[in-house]
Amino acid sequence: MPISPVPTSSLPPSALAGERLTVKARLQRSPGWAFVLYVSLSSFVVYACMYGFRKPFTAASYDGITLFGISYKVVLVISQVLGYMLSKFYGIRFIAGMRPEKRAGYIILLVLIGWAALLLFALVPMPYNFVFMFINGIPLGMIWGLVFGFVEGRRTTELLGAVLATSFVFASGIAKTVGKTLVLHGVSETWMPFLAGGVFVLPLLLSTWLLNQTPAPTAGDIAQRTIRLPMDKQQRKTFLRIFGFALLPTIVAYVMLTILRDFTEDFANELWRETGFQNKADVFANTSTIVGLIVLAVIGGFFLIRNNYRAFQLNNVIVIGGFLLAAGATAAFHFHLISAVVWIIAASAGLYLGYVPYNCFYFERMLAAYKIPGNVGFLIYIADAFGYLGTVVVLLVKEFVHIRYSWVDFFTGMFYVSAGAGILLVLFASVLFSKIYKKNNEPGIL
Repeated sequence: MPISPVPTSSLPPSALAGERLTVKARLQRSPGWAFVLYVSLSSFVVYACMYGFRKPFTAASYDGITLFGISYKVVLVISQVLGYMLSKFYGIRFIAGMRPEKRAGYIILLVLIGWAALLLFALVPMPYNFVFMFINGIPLGMIWGLVFGFVEGRRTTELLGAVLATSFVFASGIAKTVGKTLVLHGVSETWMPFLAGGVFVLPLLLSTWLLNQTPAPTAGDIAQRTIRLPMDKQQRKTFLRIFGFALLPTIVAYVMLTILRDFTEDFANELWRETGFQNKADVFANTSTIVGLIVLAVIGGFFLIRNNYRAFQLNNVIVIGGFLLAAGATAAFHFHLISAVVWIIAASAGLYLGYVPYNCFYFERMLAAYKIPGNVGFLIYIADAFGYLGTVVVLLVKEFVHIRYSWVDFFTGMFYVSAGAGILLVLFASVLFSKIYKKNNEPGIL
């Protein structure tokens, strides 16, 4: 589908009369490719900057410190993920009811609260400062839903979302590279997260202002993707009554992908160190860049598929392909057919090919296919809440069930189990959604 410019009929009279145009008005009049470039890059930078306040601490080791009988780094990861998880549960209601004009202000406020928590993390002695990593996770968990609200419900949402989603592939590596570089230059492991966040403050402020100039979806967008509105309590209940059973296997598959993704991000330093890449700061950014480009190349063209239901079901094919790639790469590494670097890159690419659709395209096309006037944030935050709950459970089991294994063995088992169960769950969910579509193929089934 060609990307067409926004109709000038949607412009205010002053803009058409040749008066000085605002940024938003210029975007409304710009060609489709210029709009896509502007929104995708500004949303990418906003979310990438958020990672600068969330992930740098994972580049440190915090060796020799324990708390509650647990490795101090694991305590920090659990603390932040707990805060992030609670944020996702609260976000089910918060993001679902968010008014568009308030998004940008909340993005700035919440990220700055997360940064202030990192300052307190630096000032309070270890190991008692772990509570501030928990506080750091609470506001940052809201950012994805706020940013995605600017790109959903458009004919080019998949293209915009593909660029946005790769931000957490690129940004994770960049954030850890900044953190590792600071540590290698003598910054303490407690001050490093706060100072790393300072690198991203100005880019965050500028990119959020730019993103806030994004005009609302056009009449053509709404006609193809349905209008996106806040959802009240009754609408959320009705939605879950119709789709709840089909969402269960979808969410379980997403939980496994979230657990895998969190472990590969939070303990990448340990995995690289075990495979011989200790004290190489650029390994994080280099590998995440390759993974991001692979994911973007595979899923960036989804917006060309006009049929919403076909695109919705095709997401399942991409997710299954991601599981197969991750498991296949792991098997190849196990039998010494590929190097550790190729394994980690290929398995991570497979992981993100499964993870990214659920964050961008799956629920976007679901709302459009079933003609539901809701918003994607509500669905993403349901899935995310249980996904991060799963991460916490696995972290705790890993610490308290004492089995001797290496990080390589741990990730190998995780990839195998997730692929086997995930493929079955995705296929089951696809069948259930197909039945609902055939039964309720009427406009606005809510």
